Amino acid sequence: MSDLRRGIIGGTFDPPHLGHLVLAANARYDLQLDEVWFIPTGDPYRKAGRAITPRGIRLRMVESLIDGLSWAHVSTIELDRDGPTYTTDTLRELAGDGGEWWFILGSDALGDLPHWREPETIIEQVRLGLARRPGVGELKISSETLSAVPGIESRVDHVEMPMLGISSTDLRQRVREGRPTDFLVTPAVSALIDELGLYKDS
Repeated sequence: MSDLRRGIIGGTFDPPHLGHLVLAANARYDLQLDEVWFIPTGDPYRKAGRAITPRGIRLRMVESLIDGLSWAHVSTIELDRDGPTYTTDTLRELAGDGGEWWFILGSDALGDLPHWREPETIIEQVRLGLARRPGVGELKISSETLSAVPGIESRVDHVEMPMLGISSTDLRQRVREGRPTDFLVTPAVSALIDELGLYKDS
């Protein structure tokens, strides 16, 4: 059984960008993590209706994003799973390895937690690393979340984040419009987007 302290950053990573790396680095520092695991979503049921880049390509982009970082790892646990991807199943499987685990998320995801599958089981498996922007005081957890996930207040640790205005949605739009993505994605990810002609179509 492992005694490592590990954080998890999940998402479609379509595409992954420097904001993901900044979040990982700050979570590693604030939560004193040994490793940060990036877990690309397989079948993101919460994003049904939007075209998602094929999983193999998203995996290649995440691998390019973290290349050279000894503390960052990619897990294909959700990409290898058939059917809809549920966070609670992933965390249950990973936490069985022992050690301490944090699921790193933002305030938007925290507010959406009541709509996730079995949200109460998430905090039974892991603690939450909540990204907090500059100037934001103590974050108040909504009554809906408190009701759906009893005891969540004692399972949240904060990750201080600088103010960044980077999103995958904006990056896809920039590529479609032919606008620069310099310094928003790594050169390796940018090269893959160009090589594969990603996000050119609406």
